Amino acid sequence: MEQTLLLNATYEPLKVVHWQKAITLLCQGKVEIVSTYDREVRSVSVTFRLPSVIRLLRYIRIKRRIDYVPFSRANIYARDRHHCQYCGHLYPTSDLTFDHVMPVAQGGRKDWENIVTCCVTCNRRKGGRTPQEAGMRLQSHPRRPDSGPAVRFTIAMRNAPEGWRDYLYWNVELDDS
Repeated sequence: MEQTLLLNATYEPLKVVHWQKAITLLCQGKVEIVSTYDREVRSVSVTFRLPSVIRLLRYIRIKRRIDYVPFSRANIYARDRHHCQYCGHLYPTSDLTFDHVMPVAQGGRKDWENIVTCCVTCNRRKGGRTPQEAGMRLQSHPRRPDSGPAVRFTIAMRNAPEGWRDYLYWNVELDDS
């Protein structure tokens, strides 16, 4: 089913919601429909065109910490600049994985200070051991990034519906993949 782009009252993109959530917000009087898909949904007494873009009627102030970088696979790769932290080679994203420096089986956590970017070959060689046990050395010790200049909000162009494009800022990276 279709997804719906949710805009703030100022037409700033906030997030993508499921079409059912969009209908719920509409029935609660919290949003207006800006754009619709050609498809309709029907109940016994009401017919709605599926909303493509909706806008909040009241402005929602978003508190964004400048120094906050969400913990994610893509952000780990960005922090480590797509280099394997064991052999030091640069790899495309498709050839990378991440590694727990202290294995989970030995009490390692899934956080910024225990996860590094790793190529598949080094990950297999290290296995479920610590780098010391595997005779391997880290290129740099993992830490939480101070900021995320290389981390961007990305929407794949092929996945973004045509009706959204007027509301996505051009300073937002639009990826072809």
